[in-house]
Amino acid sequence: MALKDFLVVVDDAPASAARLDLAARLAVRADAHLTALYAVNDMVLPGYIEVEIPQEVRDTRRHVRKEQNERMVAAFDDAMRHHGLTDRSEWLSVEGDPTIAAAVHGRYADLVVVGQPDPERDRDLPVAQPADLLFECGRPMLVVPYAGRFATVGERVLVGWNGSREAARAVGDAMPLLATAKRVLVMAANPKPGPNGLGDEPCADIARHLSRHNCRVEATHIATDVVEPGDTLLNMAADESCDLLVMGAYGRSRLRELVLGGMTRFMLQHMTIPVLMSH
Repeated sequence: MALKDFLVVVDDAPASAARLDLAARLAVRADAHLTALYAVNDMVLPGYIEVEIPQEVRDTRRHVRKEQNERMVAAFDDAMRHHGLTDRSEWLSVEGDPTIAAAVHGRYADLVVVGQPDPERDRDLPVAQPADLLFECGRPMLVVPYAGRFATVGERVLVGWNGSREAARAVGDAMPLLATAKRVLVMAANPKPGPNGLGDEPCADIARHLSRHNCRVEATHIATDVVEPGDTLLNMAADESCDLLVMGAYGRSRLRELVLGGMTRFMLQHMTIPVLMSH
């Protein structure tokens, strides 16, 4: 399926402008429609406190929210004119939790573009949480790192492959980008041998499948007990100058996730390039 309808989640964080620019460039490349979602989550106070707030304070809060929304709309309009997307874009401002809003509105898009939260800046800001959005939205998600600007995305793609259902779903969801990429590198970190693993030639089967979609694909695998699989993927992405990582997202119980970590959790915390994830 072609990617023809993008949703990008914007917010008040400094990285939002770069995220919007990246989503716009992808939309131009795919000849797609782009919707920017801006969710305002006002502070919820207990009723007995809310009734004591003077009317002047309420008016000031509304005025500040209105001014901020107007600034965001103006920046969005400028970006759309710059990319030639004025006729294929829209601004959507809603009230409520950003993660819930993105999950609901993301179900009507082909791809949701969201930011990686900055643990320092975004700690006290109401921003969409990719870890929760992954399992609530039902759509593929492109997570953009909070640090850096990305001149290209999807030209040199690294696919993290382990033969799982989630990885297969991610490859299928990313196919429109993979088919137009200049290079696709499929890599397995510590592949399991045998018939229930990736076989004697890890990644050969998925590389053959991608080649039938005219992807310029190569396959490789690395076995190591020194470097963690997540670091192995990021190191390969850096060594090969990749500008996009495609991988499946895996869910566990919250307690087990806190104890064991996991590739999904690791990548959401340590990503250095945009990551397309599917669950």
